[in-house]
Amino acid sequence: MKKKPTEAELEILSVLWSKGPSTVRTIHELLAKHRDVFYTTTLKTMQLMTDKGLLTRNTKQRSHVYQANIKQKQVAKSILDKLVNTVFSGSTSQLIVSALGQGTPSKEELKEIKLLIEKLHRDDSDTK
Repeated sequence: MKKKPTEAELEILSVLWSKGPSTVRTIHELLAKHRDVFYTTTLKTMQLMTDKGLLTRNTKQRSHVYQANIKQKQVAKSILDKLVNTVFSGSTSQLIVSALGQGTPSKEELKEIKLLIEKLHRDDSDTK
């Protein structure tokens, strides 16, 4: 990924990943529920994101519709890689232990974690 999204850009991307293609007004209204933000700031940020290649804009309708041009998984991997390398000295296990210590995972989350660990064990056994 060439340009990493800023915090404000991540908020917009998060809305687009969950809602799908949306107008600036829709994005702005959702962001404004959580913090004070001007419509023009949302618009300008989305225009800059389009210039950076993070969003695409469909101009066929009167209200332009934006959509994420980058996958959530790609952004998450990039951010996690940087976090692991800068905060946890390259140790993924330290990141995981720290993350699990931050709160109480739900039963469903624990089930997902167990399934992932089992899959990793299987994959490791297959390579030996």
